[in-house]
Amino acid sequence: MKGNVSMSRTQEKINQPNAKVYAGIDVGKAHLDFHIHPLNIKLQVDNNKKRIQKLIRQCIRHDVQLVAMEATGKYHYQAHEMLHDAAIPVAVINPFRSRKFADSMGKLAKTDTIDAKILAHFAELMKPRQTIPPSKQHKDLRGLHTARRQVLDEIGDLKRQLHTTEHPLAAQQIRARIKMAERHKGTLEQELQSLINAEPKLKHRFDILTSIPGIGTITATIMISDLTELGKVNCRQIAALTGVAPMNWDSGAKHGVRMIRGGRKSVRNALYMCAVSCASRPGSLGQFYRKLIKLGKKPKVALTAVMRKLVILANTLVAEDRHWQPECP
Repeated sequence: MKGNVSMSRTQEKINQPNAKVYAGIDVGKAHLDFHIHPLNIKLQVDNNKKRIQKLIRQCIRHDVQLVAMEATGKYHYQAHEMLHDAAIPVAVINPFRSRKFADSMGKLAKTDTIDAKILAHFAELMKPRQTIPPSKQHKDLRGLHTARRQVLDEIGDLKRQLHTTEHPLAAQQIRARIKMAERHKGTLEQELQSLINAEPKLKHRFDILTSIPGIGTITATIMISDLTELGKVNCRQIAALTGVAPMNWDSGAKHGVRMIRGGRKSVRNALYMCAVSCASRPGSLGQFYRKLIKLGKKPKVALTAVMRKLVILANTLVAEDRHWQPECP
């Protein structure tokens, strides 16, 4: 463990008696880099319960208002949960946002110590919303969904390899691996469904989502896993979180074409397949798609509009705790 505490920390607190204190944590598999701003306190500790307690004591001692850390797979879970249990607000940040923030400050170098300092500045200037740790059910759900997505990617890669393979033995082995991966996918999907059925709240939300025409079991599972804000935010926010909100692209006299960007890729991909399915059906969403096409909209633009309608409808139904009804969608 390394420690580096500024000699002028006490004097700095005297000079800035009303200054609010923020912290940043750069998360690694083996260790955590910790920075408190504006006191310039720097620590590096092992990523385990005993050493995280040291960070908690530092946060309590200096009355840290908010701790910012990046989402790093599973490695930030323990620190996030322990800080939350100690009543210390924590914001889990998308690494893309913190990197862009560093670039805007002219901080082009990247080390763990610099990243922790940048995150502390991010917490002070941007004041991101506190992130509540996910429940065990949601962590299990997300883990299974991630494993399923990885298996699907593997199946796609294997099928592409099969198309370019000429040797009979290599082709035979690839086909066997594809069959094995498909069995694994089926097992993961069964486990996902069992997990949802075992939790009454998740099952109720699942039933609401699958009542919407065009949203199947897999899409509903993905939305429950990767879009936990569903039913808690407004229509514009849920569209932006999904990545289907059109963004302006204007400058001066130029009025560019609006485009979508950002958002949760897994949810957006699932909704795209739902929109494609709805576009060929006689229901209200299919009629909406065909109406946009008649007005001269491009097919991808019309499909994006259908995706936006789907996620807004899902958000509304979950917020109002009701199933979809044909006469009152």
